[in-house]
Amino acid sequence: MSNLKIVLLGTCDTKLEETLFLREQIVRHGTANVLLLDVGRSPVQHDLIDISCTELVAAEGESEETAVDLTSLSRADYIKHVIRCATSYVSKLFRGGQIHGIAAAGGSSGTSLATAVMRDALPVGFPKVMVSTMASGDVKPYIEETDIMLMYSVVDIAGANSILKQILTNAAGAILGAATAYYQGLSARGDSNDKQARERRVTRVGVTMFGVTTPCVDKIRSYLESQPGFEIYVFHATGSGGKAMERLIREKQLDAVLDITTTEVADELVGGVLSAGPDRLAAAAQMGIPQVISVGACDMVNFGPRHTVPSEFANPKHGRLLYEHNPVVTLMRTTPDECARIAEFIASKLRKYAVRPDLIHVLLPLGGISMISTPSKPFYDPAADAALFDGLESRLAGSGIQVTRDDREINDSGFAILAAKALLDLLKRRETE
Repeated sequence: MSNLKIVLLGTCDTKLEETLFLREQIVRHGTANVLLLDVGRSPVQHDLIDISCTELVAAEGESEETAVDLTSLSRADYIKHVIRCATSYVSKLFRGGQIHGIAAAGGSSGTSLATAVMRDALPVGFPKVMVSTMASGDVKPYIEETDIMLMYSVVDIAGANSILKQILTNAAGAILGAATAYYQGLSARGDSNDKQARERRVTRVGVTMFGVTTPCVDKIRSYLESQPGFEIYVFHATGSGGKAMERLIREKQLDAVLDITTTEVADELVGGVLSAGPDRLAAAAQMGIPQVISVGACDMVNFGPRHTVPSEFANPKHGRLLYEHNPVVTLMRTTPDECARIAEFIASKLRKYAVRPDLIHVLLPLGGISMISTPSKPFYDPAADAALFDGLESRLAGSGIQVTRDDREINDSGFAILAAKALLDLLKRRETE
């Protein structure tokens, strides 16, 4: 058997039979080892459980005398405590290069627990498979911005009947295949330490995009890809996209950022459906990587179909400008006051977190911040744009962060090349230190 190892999380007090079946389907091929972690609430004795729930809690530095009795906790508190302990344990295994995949099967509580560990302990790209009774509904709370593979169990995970057995068998094949590819990739990278491999080191650049800023991003991408040594990652600024980029920055999987489309800030502040949360724009500033920032699509807040727009905005007496982007997306034009708040949000994040202000460049496209905010287009509003531009410029004054006004619209090819060259300048500045 190889050194390939897969972590299996199981609530063994309630799902032991099903968890052991999944384990057997993974190991029966003879190509992988399984480390079974019991994340259940009550201790279970079984020879195939490698780490009991008691040992898992004790591994967090709690002696058996002082360790929390999980059975004494409420269900919610038990789940939170075990998430913390299991996350720490799995994270240490990953950092030590000891594991190459993770899998679990569970109901609502088990899914909540296992996916939290997968999200918090492991980076994007590490194989993660979750068989769940919850995988056919709203899965955002489980996946968030990560790459967890969810497989719907179809039947409840309550007894290993023939349908569930086939699904668990498929899940075993999925994690085994993914973990094998991951493991082989690690081996290949480990063997590539020669000079030629080092010279192939690329600069990984994250770029944010929306439909209404696509021409800009396409031009940036083609320009940078024409330069030697660049790999471009485009993130759709739909909330999860922004959060995914922030995660990859913190995981050191991105070297620089062209944050062209910061529209998620508008949704966070005004109540749209595509917010990336209150920490948007913090990661790159904290990590000190080169970043060029613009205000793409900050002219809009996103909602679903027209009938889902909140009444405080949909009522005609409030005078809000609504635009149906397509049958399932309704856009609302941001007001001057909202644009001032967006400017305050962006500037405050940069001023608070920037460890290298000299590696940040803010570009303001005066001709229009989206495809529909240029003259004669429905969201053209010079007063709102001015509130955004003036607010950013005044709030970043004296911060050491460069702010540049450019007369062109954001989708002008000249503006796109300006943004790309600005990033190249920041990268050169960092390299010459």
